[in-house]
Amino acid sequence: MIPIPDHLQNSQPAEFSAGQRSQALFERACSVFPDGTTRVTIDRDPAPRYVLRGEGAYVVDVDGRRFLDLNANFTTLIHGHAFEPVIAAVERQMRNGSCFANPTEAEVELASLLCERVPRLERIRFVNTGTEAVMFAVKAARAFTGRTCIAKIEGAYHGAYDWAEVAQASTPENWGPPDQPAATPYYHGVPASVLDEVVVLRFNDPMGARELLSRRAGEIAAILIDPMPSRAGLVAPEPEFLSALQETARKHGILVISDEVLNFRQDYCGASARYGLEPDLFALGKIIGGGFPIGAVGGSGEIMAVFDACRGRPLLSQGGTFSANPISMVAGYAAMASLDQAAFARLETLGSNLCKLLVSAISRANAPLSITGAASLFRIHPKPTPPREFREAYCSSAEANFNKQLSRFFARHGIILPSGAAACLSTPMGEPEINAIASVFEAFLAQHSGLLEEIV
Repeated sequence: MIPIPDHLQNSQPAEFSAGQRSQALFERACSVFPDGTTRVTIDRDPAPRYVLRGEGAYVVDVDGRRFLDLNANFTTLIHGHAFEPVIAAVERQMRNGSCFANPTEAEVELASLLCERVPRLERIRFVNTGTEAVMFAVKAARAFTGRTCIAKIEGAYHGAYDWAEVAQASTPENWGPPDQPAATPYYHGVPASVLDEVVVLRFNDPMGARELLSRRAGEIAAILIDPMPSRAGLVAPEPEFLSALQETARKHGILVISDEVLNFRQDYCGASARYGLEPDLFALGKIIGGGFPIGAVGGSGEIMAVFDACRGRPLLSQGGTFSANPISMVAGYAAMASLDQAAFARLETLGSNLCKLLVSAISRANAPLSITGAASLFRIHPKPTPPREFREAYCSSAEANFNKQLSRFFARHGIILPSGAAACLSTPMGEPEINAIASVFEAFLAQHSGLLEEIV
């Protein structure tokens, strides 16, 4: 067993709390926000942890406690916090102006970097969020094909666009039979017409995908797929599944949209290139903005021509007051330029080494747990066998409680581990951080045998 480092030994009280200043801030926040926060994704146990500053791979909260950050603003900060090249680029740009109604050289530079790096990314448009990127990718597919329906993966998260949210939070009570996944609503009041326009597929089910896509082929504009859907298990795609999607799509004139807002961090050329997916359109975000708001939709020149306004109103209009704003452009370029082949190779090695340590700890403890993920992303499952798709990854109440207790234990030892979703590494991390994660995990397994028995 790797010893827990001194700086993580008993660094938090036995019953971890958000801290007095965080608690006070949350009480104030409850008077101005509907639930005390402005993002539903914020962890609270019972109050959120308010952060004062970030330092590389670490954050410091308002109560002065330091944490190794495995969330990194939901995988966005691949270089960690306060990355010096980004700071320098943003400082220079701020002195010249933060936003304009005109284009800037910075947007051309970032677009060129991305198009040169990613196969099949010939043209690109910048937006402000991953949600917008997915939304405009879907709209572009509709404009190009003249069809309205989309297909998507059960349990996969693609932001806050009505059609992309369908079946995002399905449960055993409503997700339907294995061969006919139900188009379930995500929020109260979803129009029935939205549900009618979404075909739900199960991840890594090639036969089901062929059947369901073929059944409504003439209506489907695009298949929306995250190559490794994080909320659906952070599970690797099987080659047979990707082949089934692509062959069926090409046969019926259906476009393939690769949502790499999160998983673009898996490889120098992106996740699609890593797994052999050949999409027609991409949705990008997170790491390409260097810690600032950004999104991008891109793809083949032929399809992206739906945005072309050179001869009047385009088939699809896209604008936005802050789209391609120079702050996000220079920050994104600084971050991406620093992510060379060597940086990705180093993250790959760190991630591989961490997963080996976690698997070894699981084996020694004979624990009914498994690990999924790739490169700098990983997820711990309260399942003895790694899941292949969302239904297998879905947690029972006992399994969800295990995840919560695991996250709490890590917090007590100075590590932020997202509960039940993707955790990530960043370039400022090294072997000391990897060993710290593994040692805290092993200590948790040693001290919580009762929880392990509950999930068997």
